[in-house]
Amino acid sequence: MRTSIATVCLSGTLDEKLRAAARAGFDGVEIFEQDLIVSPDSPEAIAAQAAELGLTLDLFQPFRDFEGVDEEQFVANLARAEAKFRLMKRLGMDTMLLCSNVGTATIGDDGIVVEQLRRLGDLAERYGVDVAYEALAWGRFVSEYDRAWDLVKAADHPRIGTCLDSFHILSRGTDLSRISEIPGEKIFFLQLADAPALSMDVLSWSRHHRVFPGEGAWDLTDFLTRVALTGYAGPVSLEVFNDSFRQADTQRTAVDGLRSLRWLEAATAEQVAAPDAGSTGTAAATDGMPAKADASQVRLDLQRLPEVAEPRGVDYVELDTDDLGALTRQIHQLGFRFVGFHRTKPHVQLWRRGQARIVVTESTDIDLVSVDSAVSGTHLRGIGFAVADADAAMDRAILLQATEVPRDQAHDEEVLRGVFAPDGSEVFFGDGTGIDPTWTEEFGNVPDDRRSAIDHVNLAQPAHHYDEAVLFYTSLLALHAQASNDVPSPSGLVRSQVMASSDGAIRMPLNLAPRSAETSVTGDYPEHVALACDDIFTAAATAVSRGLDFLPVPENYYEDLEARFDLAPELLQRLRENNILYDRDDRGEFLHFYTSTIGSVFFEMVERRNDYQGYGAPNAPVRLAAQHRRNSGR
Repeated sequence: MRTSIATVCLSGTLDEKLRAAARAGFDGVEIFEQDLIVSPDSPEAIAAQAAELGLTLDLFQPFRDFEGVDEEQFVANLARAEAKFRLMKRLGMDTMLLCSNVGTATIGDDGIVVEQLRRLGDLAERYGVDVAYEALAWGRFVSEYDRAWDLVKAADHPRIGTCLDSFHILSRGTDLSRISEIPGEKIFFLQLADAPALSMDVLSWSRHHRVFPGEGAWDLTDFLTRVALTGYAGPVSLEVFNDSFRQADTQRTAVDGLRSLRWLEAATAEQVAAPDAGSTGTAAATDGMPAKADASQVRLDLQRLPEVAEPRGVDYVELDTDDLGALTRQIHQLGFRFVGFHRTKPHVQLWRRGQARIVVTESTDIDLVSVDSAVSGTHLRGIGFAVADADAAMDRAILLQATEVPRDQAHDEEVLRGVFAPDGSEVFFGDGTGIDPTWTEEFGNVPDDRRSAIDHVNLAQPAHHYDEAVLFYTSLLALHAQASNDVPSPSGLVRSQVMASSDGAIRMPLNLAPRSAETSVTGDYPEHVALACDDIFTAAATAVSRGLDFLPVPENYYEDLEARFDLAPELLQRLRENNILYDRDDRGEFLHFYTSTIGSVFFEMVERRNDYQGYGAPNAPVRLAAQHRRNSGR
């Protein structure tokens, strides 16, 4: 599948954008007019640079406010279009995007618009240019893709086709069934963008909040499948307007963009090949997919990725610390047993509580945890996931542009491979078979049959990598993004989105901290590891006997708890005495307590009763406020 990206997606100069797109692995780019206007390089120089980088220049865009005007204005618009056609010849480009008129249109008569498109086609023919007519979601008279197609079809000109843009179509909730009516050769260009589910005017939504495929709320696999079934064979391009992207590292954004397309390509390949894709059955017709589509007509070269199943669980969590005594003391207070030091790495040790494993690495110097950042103090270094096929998971990760973590290991040690996550932490893939993975033998053997495991890991994400992280865990680990929530804290709202497996074996809330949030001594917003237990009160008693510093819960919370739930006085008192928080829904109950924070890490002990699936969301503001007081020394 030929991939392309609009220069408007990226920060930097046009030169920097072209180089980033090429290094990321894109086949081509769309040249956004503003990027060309402000460039000091001539069109010929830009064309030469693109050729040297191995990039095709796929689309010149946008050309605006053309059709639906009176004759005098139309003649002026034709002159303007001819100037752009001459410019495109200097760039070596042959496709221009024409947006439906939003500003100057005064005539909504289809006959006049069709005639004006036909006359534009005649002019384009003289320059060998194709014009892709696109319905902007806020167009004056043309705002739906099917209406744009009706006009293109009526114009019946070989140089006039249509451009399908997922944002303009999906943001309006337009029926997608008519995509199947458009011959693939009349779709001159395809632009893709995802978006979060927001309630706002579509123009602001479009200009500021688009994201790459897989980072938003839309089913772009379905959308691309429908387009592929038309026989479209051109570039699949990203056009994403996003304030954060245009301030972020150019190269990193380009890599994230290509990852999104490769993930979408693989998902589409699977859907196209599915038994019901293009079938004549009722199911295909019901969801609007063409009832007689022929998957053999697909001309996009759709490549699959190595298939991976959802992880079977968290194998381990690795913590890096320069305060070994405080961290291991707290781990011991939570009921963990010391397994031993690594046989060749004396600064690395393993602790376990049932199937919950924590690897502790003592750092004496600043520890480099990512390719571009250094972090000291106590922090979450990485997560090991138990997967069915570690080799396939790693191969998929590399094909999705992830960077492998360098790792020193002796010849007789377990081969563990992993990649860097967007926040700089490490993600490792381990054999998910058996109770105890073989790598634990390198630390010793301490049996522990307690029913305990890592319930969830809560990760803090930098604002400019938050959407990237959602795609990363979706595409590499087949996790699913659940609806996001905003949690109030003394420092502002904390945006939280859970990445989870279907069976709940993996639960990973991703938190976007407010910009004004207080930070720990490491400069990181706190992250935490939640541990599952069968009896929260037994766990609390063990912790008390070993001197755990609990995060204190205010009395006001328990008075509110008494008002909200009809709890037995004895239970309420036990909760109060142990700083345990409580939540309940129609599926079950949730009891949990927190530790104090060391560096940028704290722990949570949880007990889930019956089928409770949440995280005690009503209690999160209590925890955040208590941490704020503790970190402020109050």
